[in-house]
Amino acid sequence: MIALDLNDRKTITSHLFLKDTFDHFCLIEGEIITFNAFHIDGRIRRDFFDADGSDSDPEGGGQVRPDGYSYWERLRSHCLNLIRGKRTPLGFRFIFTLSPENIARLIKQNMPDLRPEDVQGLYLNFHFDGKTLTCVTGTSFKIFTPDRLLEHIWDEAVQKFFRQHQIPFEIK
Repeated sequence: MIALDLNDRKTITSHLFLKDTFDHFCLIEGEIITFNAFHIDGRIRRDFFDADGSDSDPEGGGQVRPDGYSYWERLRSHCLNLIRGKRTPLGFRFIFTLSPENIARLIKQNMPDLRPEDVQGLYLNFHFDGKTLTCVTGTSFKIFTPDRLLEHIWDEAVQKFFRQHQIPFEIK
């Protein structure tokens, strides 16, 4: 786990809300505080979709995820509408997880002995308190393991991802 200071708020908020940079991450939950506090539960409500048991999303978002969380791509524009305006939000927080497909790919490339189904999630926790914006990485397993190699691999992958997208950061 590492904490990253994201001092260039304009750049990171552009990547979060205007660009597709984080679209392939799944949103676990979020909160945006403007004139009200808006809580977002990223879990998909399957009864909203086709009653015939079909897994397709009638609103054009593709297949409904088997793990039950929406891709950020489906929620980003709604969140942008909540923060859009002349005033800076009082705060926001988002908990993203790497998609199951990308978790499996990362494990296959770096730790082939680890089973992807043993990993609960690889997380990015964004928090804006009205002044400072930080991102904290996290890992979670479904099994007990004293091995912290995946945590270090994830921390390095996040830093590489931010550099590739020219998102400036400082490690706290």
